Amino acid sequence: MTPRIVTKNFDVDRAWEIGVYESAGGYGAAKKIFGQVPPEKLIDEMKAANLRGRGGAGFPAGVKWGFLPKDGAKPIYLVVNADEGEPGTFKDRSLMELDPHLLVEGCLLTCWAIKAHTAYIYIRGELKRAWERVQGAIDQARAKGYVGGRPFGQEWSVEIHTHRGAGAYICGEETALLNSLEGRRGEPRLKPPFPAISGAFGAPTIINNVETIMVVPWILENGGKAFDALGVPEQKDGGVRVYGVSGMVKNPGLFELPVGITLRDLVFNHAGGPLDGRTITGIIPGGSSCPVLVPSEFDIRMTVDSLKTVGSMLGTCGAIVLDDSICPVAAAENLMSFYHHESCGQCTPCREGTGWMEKLVHKIESGAGTTNDVETLASVANNIMGNTICAFGDGAAMPMVGFVKKFRADFDRHVLLKRCPWEAR
Repeated sequence: MTPRIVTKNFDVDRAWEIGVYESAGGYGAAKKIFGQVPPEKLIDEMKAANLRGRGGAGFPAGVKWGFLPKDGAKPIYLVVNADEGEPGTFKDRSLMELDPHLLVEGCLLTCWAIKAHTAYIYIRGELKRAWERVQGAIDQARAKGYVGGRPFGQEWSVEIHTHRGAGAYICGEETALLNSLEGRRGEPRLKPPFPAISGAFGAPTIINNVETIMVVPWILENGGKAFDALGVPEQKDGGVRVYGVSGMVKNPGLFELPVGITLRDLVFNHAGGPLDGRTITGIIPGGSSCPVLVPSEFDIRMTVDSLKTVGSMLGTCGAIVLDDSICPVAAAENLMSFYHHESCGQCTPCREGTGWMEKLVHKIESGAGTTNDVETLASVANNIMGNTICAFGDGAAMPMVGFVKKFRADFDRHVLLKRCPWEAR
């Protein structure tokens, strides 16, 4: 039976209190491992786990940890990216609200593994309850001596700080997050250097997602190979994931399931399938920046590499479900409005291109568009991709390309009828 790793305490009353967390075995891994198992061995276990980052990029966490310079003069920092702002993605807020001590324990073990004395948890500003729970867990752990000068009696100090963002989606990009953490404007940095070499305050820094860090205690206690076996070892994509499903389904929510389940299984079985009398026409598989998939593609496996084969991405596994009551052009317009608003404006293709896409898709949706506008929309999106400092531009353009490609007939109907065909429904 597949274990619940990061959602196991979701049904435990007041699991955010340290006494409740410890009564369920919490901090058990840290007490056995912190300061006692060599950091090099822990990194080896993380590599064996094939834990692909849960923040969207899907880069192997153990490999990332191994990029840190050996015996450098500068301190090493851990930064946890909890700036969850992707439309359709809502897993991290629940993880922080319902089991914050697991995040604290993951931070402690990660700090020991990468030889860091300081961790920062950067939390989206709107997530007030999540911040309160995480800060409360840190304070409780510090009161018990788990955070601070001698965690679990070991001679390796660890301080954990929270930092609240100010509502900028761009700060989910790791280098923009670092700028914000340092008190600078939240804009992405040119890479290289990468954060593992020069990150927070110019020092080597590991940046991981909330879910990634919360899986660490289980991996280090049970072994990397055991975690890998839960997923798809042949693709080096291990473990379980928290999948979110929102939109037009009977049972939206969060589901912790093995890596490699099909999109159809997730949406039609676990999330209950379409609403009565409706037909699912498209699914955005991993958060709003992932190109939409149509019914002929629903049997794709939910792995980082599998989604690439159909021109989409696994992202944060936040599936957004559209049915035949939803106009795909209107859905695309909604996304483009978001991306135009959230562009930091640093790169011209993104700053101007997102606004151009929003205007064009609005023109088409309102019935004033032409066939040339549809062609221009796809052209603008294609010319944004690959021409910006960070992946935000790609993340705005790829869903637009996907909608035009998969629902071209609906775009053309808007042009032909000079109105939205869904208006009369």
